[in-house]
Amino acid sequence: MLTGGQVAGLIVAVFWAILVCFLAYVLVKLARLLAEATKMVADLGEQTGPLLEDMTSTVAQANEQLDRVDLITKSVGSVTQNAAAVTTTVTSMVGGPLVKAAAFSYGVRKAIGARNQDGKR
Repeated sequence: MLTGGQVAGLIVAVFWAILVCFLAYVLVKLARLLAEATKMVADLGEQTGPLLEDMTSTVAQANEQLDRVDLITKSVGSVTQNAAAVTTTVTSMVGGPLVKAAAFSYGVRKAIGARNQDGKR
């Protein structure tokens, strides 16, 4: 038969065996988790390079388009200034003689109207 000390030693030995098995199981699961995490990080690293190259290319193309839009905007501003200058020139060239012609025709109508009224009396 077993003495009390031997039973206690046996219980402790069984407890330690169970604890070691549990820790071994946890360590195996942790090793698998770390292996999967390492694989995922490696895949992510492989995909990041081409993705960054595509982003760089896209940003460069967008920058080129913005430069073109800037050039177009400057050209539109220049056209607007030229149109304003042409409008001012045409107004001064045509407006002055038109006002004079309108004043002359008004004077002629008044004179004819006054003459017709003098003739009727």
